[in-house]
Order: sequence, then structure tokens, then C-alpha cells
Amino acid sequence: MQGYKEPGFQERAAAAARARNAALEKLRARPVVDQAELDRRIAAQAAKEAAAAEKREAVKRAREEAALAKAQAEADGAKAITESAEAAAAAKLAAEAERKAARDARYAARKGRRG
Repeated sequence: MQGYKEPGFQERAAAAARARNAALEKLRARPVVDQAELDRRIAAQAAKEAAAAEKREAVKRAREEAALAKAQAEADGAKAITESAEAAAAAKLAAEAERKAARDARYAARKGRRG
């Protein structure tokens, strides 16, 4: 039985040359694309890129509008909270004034009974 024989340099160089020639022949065998087809493909690619850019711009605009609406809603909410806090503070001051007036009236009544 014969063992495995390493290919020599000449054999490897010849195999590489055959592979290179086969690749070149395959490349030469490809059909040539006519200019009209090439122009159509370029136009289609440009239209596709323009549509993608328009879509990105629309998404960006929508995000900005959403952020603006959110900021406006937060400002409105903060304004409502501030107004309700002011109303609550005013109600608290009014209640305190009423309690003070009632306390002063009781004090005056006590002083009137003593004297």
C-alpha cells in the first residue's frame, strides 16, 4: 500500500494557476449588463434611499412633536398642581383665619363674663 505523498511546489503552483484561470473564465462568461438596465437599477436605488431618508425625517419629526407634547403636558400638569397647591394654601389660610377669629371671640366672651 502506497502512503500519502505531499504535493511538491510545481504541483501546487500548477493547481493555483488552474484555479486562477478557472475563476477568470467564469468571470468572462458572465453576461454584460446593458446601460439602460444599469441606469434603471441606479434610479431604483436612489428612489429607495430617498424614501428611507424621508421616513427617517418623518420619524424624527414625530419624536420631536411627541417630546414637545409631553413637555407641554408636564408644564400643564405642573401648572395645575401649582394652582391646586395655591388653592389649598389659600383654603388653609382662610381656615386658620376663621379659627383665629373664633378663638378671639371666645377670649373676648371670657373677658366679658369676668368683668
